[in-house]
Amino acid sequence: MPRHDNARVTAVLGPTNTGKTHLAVERMVAHSSGMIGFPLRLLAREVYDRVVAMKGPDRVALITGEERIVPKDARWFLCTAESMPTDRDVAFVGIDEAQLGADAERGHVFTDRLLHARGREETMILGSAALKPVVRSLVPGVEIVERPRFSDLSYAGAKKISRLPRRSAIVAFSAEEVYAVAEMLRRLRGGAAVVMGALSPRTRNAQVAMFQAGEVDYLVATDAIGMGLNMDVAHVAFAGLHKFDGRRRRRLTVSEMAQIAGRAGRHQRDGTFGAVAEEGPEAFLPEEVLAIEAHRFPTLDWLYWREGDPDLSSISALLASLSAPPQHEALRAAPEATDLAVLRRLAEDPAIRARARGQVERLWAVCGIPDFQKLGVEPHARFVSRVFGHLSEGHLPHQWFADEVARLDRVDGDVETIAGRVAAIRTWAYIAQRRDWLADPQHWAARTMAVEERLSDALHTSLTQRFVDKRTSVLLKQIGAGAGALPVEIGAEGEVTIDTHAIGRLQGFRFVVAPDARAADKRLLLATAEKQLSRERAARGGALSTAQNEAFSLTEGGIVTWQDHPVAQLVRGRSLGRPSIQLDEALDCLDPPLRRAVSERIQTWVDDAVAAHLPVLAKMAAMARDPAATPALRSVAAAIEGGAGLAQRLPVRSAVEALTPDDRQRLRKAGVTIGALDLFDARLLKPRARPWREAVLAAAGVPVPPAAREGATVLPRGAPGATLAAGFRPLGTQAVRVDLVERIARSAHDARKGRAPFLPDPALATSIGLEVGTITRLMAELGFRPAAEGRWAWRGRPAAKVVRPKSDNAFAALAEWAFD
Repeated sequence: MPRHDNARVTAVLGPTNTGKTHLAVERMVAHSSGMIGFPLRLLAREVYDRVVAMKGPDRVALITGEERIVPKDARWFLCTAESMPTDRDVAFVGIDEAQLGADAERGHVFTDRLLHARGREETMILGSAALKPVVRSLVPGVEIVERPRFSDLSYAGAKKISRLPRRSAIVAFSAEEVYAVAEMLRRLRGGAAVVMGALSPRTRNAQVAMFQAGEVDYLVATDAIGMGLNMDVAHVAFAGLHKFDGRRRRRLTVSEMAQIAGRAGRHQRDGTFGAVAEEGPEAFLPEEVLAIEAHRFPTLDWLYWREGDPDLSSISALLASLSAPPQHEALRAAPEATDLAVLRRLAEDPAIRARARGQVERLWAVCGIPDFQKLGVEPHARFVSRVFGHLSEGHLPHQWFADEVARLDRVDGDVETIAGRVAAIRTWAYIAQRRDWLADPQHWAARTMAVEERLSDALHTSLTQRFVDKRTSVLLKQIGAGAGALPVEIGAEGEVTIDTHAIGRLQGFRFVVAPDARAADKRLLLATAEKQLSRERAARGGALSTAQNEAFSLTEGGIVTWQDHPVAQLVRGRSLGRPSIQLDEALDCLDPPLRRAVSERIQTWVDDAVAAHLPVLAKMAAMARDPAATPALRSVAAAIEGGAGLAQRLPVRSAVEALTPDDRQRLRKAGVTIGALDLFDARLLKPRARPWREAVLAAAGVPVPPAAREGATVLPRGAPGATLAAGFRPLGTQAVRVDLVERIARSAHDARKGRAPFLPDPALATSIGLEVGTITRLMAELGFRPAAEGRWAWRGRPAAKVVRPKSDNAFAALAEWAFD
C-alpha cells in the first residue's frame, strides 16, 4: 500500500459500546474511496452488508481469506486484516481492534497494518484505550481521540444459567462448552442461538437473526462476540474465565474480560455482566470487577512484530527475515505463528527446498493457508506440502480439487459433523481465492461458496433443531405475560397447541405431553397446560355425567372407559355382584360437585351392566341376605355368589339336599342350574359375560382364572381356562364345560331305569369330543358303575374280569366292555 506520511492519522480509542466502528464507516463512505481491516470475517461481512445498503453492490468490495467480492468499479473495501490489499491506493484506511497487535498468533499482522497501512487523506486506528501509549510511540503525529462508553456497564453478580435474565449472552471458550451451555438453555429456557468464530457468516447471521427477532432470548458465543459484533444484548455471563490460547490454558486478562463484557448494553442502554460461578477460579475477583466497571486497564507498552515484507530470494533468507528482531522498543518479536511453523517443517525437506528454487514467494503463500480445522502444525504441514507439490508444477489438479469439494458437499450428520465440513470447505474456499493456483479459479470460488452456503444452512437448521425448542420458548414468553395470556387451542382429536406449537394431547381428562419433549420440558408444559385446560375438562366432565350407556365400555383389568378414555376402575363393593368404582386420578381436576355427578353416573352404568351381564349375582346376594329364606337356600345362594355364579355341589351337598321345592323354584327363576356336580348360571359361560365376571372377581380381590379360548367346550387338562373356576370341570385328561357335563349327566339319568343296567346313547359324548377316559371318569363321578354285558348300572358293583372293547367311540366303546 502506498505510504502517505503527511495524511491525517487519528486513533479513536475507548471501551466497547462507543460506536468506534460506526464512526469509521461513516468517515470511510464520506471519502471517495476507502478500506477497513477487521479482525473477523464475520465482522467484515456485517459491515459490508451495511455499506452495500448505503452505496450499492457495484461500488463495495468484500475481501477475506475465503470470500472475494470485488466489483469492477469498487471504491470501498471491507476486509479482514490479513486480506487487506496493500497495493491499493485509497483515500481512507481504517484498522479495527488494533489492540490485537498484542495477540500471540495474529498480532504481527495488526502491528504491520498499524505501522504501514495509510489512507491518502485519512487513516483511523480503532481500539482499546490501552493502546494509547504504544500508538503514540509508534505513530508519530497521531491524533488521539478518546471516546467514552455511551452507557454504564455494571456487575450483576453471579447467576446460575437457570436464573439468567432474558437477552443474555453466555460466553464460553470452546465448542464443547458452547454446545453444553446451549443444550442446558434449551432444556431450561427453550433454547439459544449459537455464535462462534468458526461459523460461516451465513450461519452466524441466521443464528443472530433468531436472537434479534426474539425467537430465543439467549445467545451462547465464544469470545468472538467481543470483536465488534453488534447485537441487542442486555447481560453478558461468563461460563468461565479461562481459555486455551493455542499454547496454554490461562485466565483472561482484565482487558479481554472488558472487551467481552462490553457487548452488554447498546448505545445509551445500560448493560450488566457477571459469571455463572459464585466462587472459585471461574468467579470474578473484586479488583477485576472494579477495573471493568471503571474502564481502567493496564496499558499496552508494546506490540508483536514480524517482518511484513520478508526476503523471498531463498528459503533461508525468508526464514532469516521472518526471525529478525524488531528495531523499536515498543515492538517485540512475535511468537512463532502457524504459517512460520509450517514453513520451518517444510524447509527441513530437501525435496521441498529443491522445488522452492525460484518459487519461494509461492511457497510462503501456501504456508499461509489457515488451519481452519485446527488439525495442528504437523498434519497441517503435510497438507500444505501436498498443495505446494502440485503448485510447483503449475496448477492444482482439477480432479483432486473436485473430489475433495464433492466429498464435503453433504448435509447429513449432526452439528459437529456439519461444522467440521464447514471448516474443511473454508480451506478449499481459501485456495480457490488464490488467482494463480487453479486453472479456473472463478468457477471453483463459486463452487466452494455454494457448498459452504448449503452446509451453513444445514448447520443453522441442525443448531436450531438441537438447541432451540420453539414450543418451550413461546411458553416462557407467554408465561412472562401471565398464564391467562396463553393461546391454548384444543383440536378435534384432542391435540393441544400454544401459538401453533403442539405441546401435547388431551386424552380424556389426562394431558399427555408431546413425546418429543424432554424431562425438564415436561414439567413446564404440564404446568402450563394444566392452568388453561380447566374449562375444557369441566365441559368434558359435564358430558360424562350425562353420557348414554353406549359411550361406556369395560376393558381388561376392570377399567371403565368413556369415549375410549379410562375414567374409573372397578373396586370391592358391598358384594361381589355390587362392585364400586374408583374414579381415575385424571378426574381429580374436576370440581367436587362435578366429580360426584360423574361418579354417580359411572356407578349407575356399572350397576346396570352387572345386572344385564351377571344377573344371578345380585339375586344370589339378595337371597343370601334374605331373612325370610330358609337356611339351606341362604347357604346355597351364598356359595353361588362367592363363586361368581358357579359352585361345586359337593361342598354344599347337605344344603342342596335340604332345599325345599320352593327354594329350588326360586333358584331356577334366578337362572341357577342345580346340576349333578355343579351349581351354575349358564349365561355366565357366554363370551359377553366373561369380561364382567373376571372384572367383578378382580375387584373383590379374588384370583381371576385364566380364560379359555372363545367357543371352547372341551379343553386339554392343564390348558388355560381348564379349571372349575373358569367354568370347566377337569375329568381325566380333559376339562369339560360344566353346562355340557350337566347335559351328559341328564342324558345318562334319563336313559337309566332305576338301578338296572342300561346302555347310554353315545351320540352326545361323541359330538362333544370326549375321550374314553373322560367318559369313564365322568360316569364314575355321576355315581355310575360298569355292569355286566357292557352296560352301566346306577351305583352297581363291577365284575372282576374286563374284556377289551371293539370300538373307540365314547359311550359305545364303554358299552362294549364286558364284566364277568
